[in-house]
Amino acid sequence: MVKQPLKLVRNALPGLALCAVVTAIAYAMENIESALFGHAWLESLVLAILLGTVVRTVHRLDTRFEDGIQVGAKLLLEIAVVLLGASVSAGALLENGIGLMSGIAAVVAIAIALSFALGRAFGLPRKMAILIACGNSICGNSAIAAVAPVIDADGKDVAAAIAFTAVLGVVVVLVLPLMVSLLSFSPTQFGVFAGLTVYAVPQVLAATSSISLSSVHIGTLVKLVRVLMLGPVVLVLSLIGRREGGRRPALSHMVPWFIVGFLLLLTLRSFGAIPEAAIAPMHVTANFLTIMSMAALGLGVDARSVMRAGCRVAAVVVLSLLALAVISFFLIKMLGIV
Repeated sequence: MVKQPLKLVRNALPGLALCAVVTAIAYAMENIESALFGHAWLESLVLAILLGTVVRTVHRLDTRFEDGIQVGAKLLLEIAVVLLGASVSAGALLENGIGLMSGIAAVVAIAIALSFALGRAFGLPRKMAILIACGNSICGNSAIAAVAPVIDADGKDVAAAIAFTAVLGVVVVLVLPLMVSLLSFSPTQFGVFAGLTVYAVPQVLAATSSISLSSVHIGTLVKLVRVLMLGPVVLVLSLIGRREGGRRPALSHMVPWFIVGFLLLLTLRSFGAIPEAAIAPMHVTANFLTIMSMAALGLGVDARSVMRAGCRVAAVVVLSLLALAVISFFLIKMLGIV
């Protein structure tokens, strides 16, 4: 009974070691970027999947790496999603206004529906359209990575969706501050707009820090609410999307264990049951495991197969982001945010 788990671990070690090496290189490249330019244009999460894809594309990997790559792409990512729950406190979010919180939830729901419709209109497969819709509407790469195991998305679809949203996310950070004068935004309005449209929390900080401290604070808050929407969205997808042979799936398939864990840690954090000293290490661990899982995803994908769907995916991602920006602008005006 003990030999089987040990064998599984032993078989996974080569692939996990390769994922760890790619992750370490991605971290190093991000640090080099920061040293040269003052900040990183491409985060280690993006670099990890790009590096992994390059390795897989230019070199045929030995079969002994496959088990570890699969473990890295699935199990490590699920653990990271659980740990992410400790970074969000529902109480702190609710203190800032039910109206804004409800508006953010509505924007996410509408944006997911519009983005999915665009994906299908452009002829993208259903699962690819779902990945792009969730990534665009919630939190970019992290949402794509979290949704992927729930809908059993193909690795090529995951890598393509992440690659395009990652590139566009960098462009948004560079262009967004120009919207302050163009749309006559106040610092608070711009913070809300950035929080609703930028993909990752670090990117929100980068986009708002040049405007004002109040933009940083409200932008980060709004972004965290969007991240909080990941749990309900993934739960709904698991309830309506996982059916095999027309039969109702088992409860463990309908409600993935890592979403239960995410909500449990969120609840514990909200009631102060998680020591403050433990939150930062949990966040760091979640970030590392996410990056390592992205390296695994990249190592499982040949870029030549990804590029076949490139133009359509790029068009859907860009149009989805523009739709999100329009919806966000109208929310700001409807709520009378000044």
